[in-house]
Amino acid sequence: MDDNRRDQLIAMARAASQQAYAPYSKFQVGAALLGKSGSLYAGTNVENASYGLTNCAERTAVFCAVTAGERDFEAMAIASPGGVAPCGACRQVMYEFAPNLVLFLIDANQSDRVTEVSLAALLPDPFTSSDKT
Repeated sequence: MDDNRRDQLIAMARAASQQAYAPYSKFQVGAALLGKSGSLYAGTNVENASYGLTNCAERTAVFCAVTAGERDFEAMAIASPGGVAPCGACRQVMYEFAPNLVLFLIDANQSDRVTEVSLAALLPDPFTSSDKT
């Protein structure tokens, strides 16, 4: 991925974090997903008073892409306070479509702090289709 595309992805994730609906946690997260087609998909966290019904930004971006017909992904940028890694549920959903996904973890509080990590490093033993019974 060239630097321009990476910067686009990061900017989109930052912008998406500003749209988060996070009245309970106040923890705003935005994600931007790059499909193999070159298309970009944004997602943001959407909380609910019934916490279990909350949806993370990462899954929102994946679901938007799948709804648009995209099934293969190259990279995802995630902007959050502290630049935290995605939760386990998000890791598993991302793995379903892109086991080799590259992630850019962006600290929304520090404009220059971006960490690159592979999904495989974050999810070393995922559930796969061969685990189905």
